[in-house]
Amino acid sequence: MIGYRFSKFTPPPDGETSDFERLLKVFMQLILITAGNVSEALQWMTEVDRQYQLTNANYGMGDFIDDLKKNGYITDNGPNGEFKLKAKAEQNLRQSALEEIFGRLKKTRGGEHKTHHNGRGDEPTTDRRDYEFGDTLEQISMTDSLRNAQINHGYEDFHMTEEDLEVVENEFKTQTSTVLMIDISHSMILYGEDRITPAKKVAMALAELITKKYPKDTLDILVFGDDAWQVEIKDLPYLQVGPYHTNTVAGLELAMDILRRRKNSNKQIFMITDGKPTCIKQGIKYYKNSFGLDPRILNQTLNLASQLRKIKIPVTTFMIATDPYLKSFVRDFTKANNGNAYYSSLQGLGNLVFEDFKRNRRKNL
Repeated sequence: MIGYRFSKFTPPPDGETSDFERLLKVFMQLILITAGNVSEALQWMTEVDRQYQLTNANYGMGDFIDDLKKNGYITDNGPNGEFKLKAKAEQNLRQSALEEIFGRLKKTRGGEHKTHHNGRGDEPTTDRRDYEFGDTLEQISMTDSLRNAQINHGYEDFHMTEEDLEVVENEFKTQTSTVLMIDISHSMILYGEDRITPAKKVAMALAELITKKYPKDTLDILVFGDDAWQVEIKDLPYLQVGPYHTNTVAGLELAMDILRRRKNSNKQIFMITDGKPTCIKQGIKYYKNSFGLDPRILNQTLNLASQLRKIKIPVTTFMIATDPYLKSFVRDFTKANNGNAYYSSLQGLGNLVFEDFKRNRRKNL
């Protein structure tokens, strides 16, 4: 007989994971550090395995690589036979970052940005008000409206007028357009400290959060060094620091240009950086000062902060540094923009981004 025979599934004990799942977590962390270089990540894993015995006699690195290919995480069909990440691995990276930083969040419909204002939304409240022109039929409370008609006009000659109608207030939920700016200047890996990997992880978690919980929102991501350019969400694991200075002006100008094209009334910029502006572009040439705090560069940066304030786009700066002179610059920049600033360690960066993202969900009236 052709068919399928099903048996009872007995899950493994709590906390027990397979050898593949255990190694996959290590592999995914190394993929971020190596900017998506699968071969380099596997070489690192082999070295770590040699020192700390990640594998055992029943499951070795060769088995792990075979399972990576079998489960759709990597492929060796590159132009020269090299390993490449597949879309499933990129999705796994974003999901892992989301769970690590923001916790497990369920996908919902609608804007989901709660405010203190009432209006059109999909969460009814207990509040009632008189009907106003523009209210939809779905908002009308039929029970309350019928009761009003009976009280106002009696039972015998029943009829209903506009004055009898009552409307159920819905919780107003806004939609937000966010631009995330990531500094990829050389200082992000100076002195042996890897700052770019936590920044990438936060970007991936924020992208996954918006996709799952706030699908009507928009998130655009850009990187800035000597210049600024936009990147796709799928490109995040492959971001690398370059031999660049920090052109904050170019990043802010590109962010403004992106947000001008967004129709949402709520707009915001998140900027993750570890240094001061050290570069601006003048015509086709670059003006650079590696020591920073150059008046010509600072003035242009602060002028842009003021322009963003006038068009009601707050900039939240996450400074991965605590030097006093950097704090002074961030303080002036935040005052000019009327935004927010945080001086974060690498460990606390994700939570700060998430908390400020939630706090900024308000309707600009």
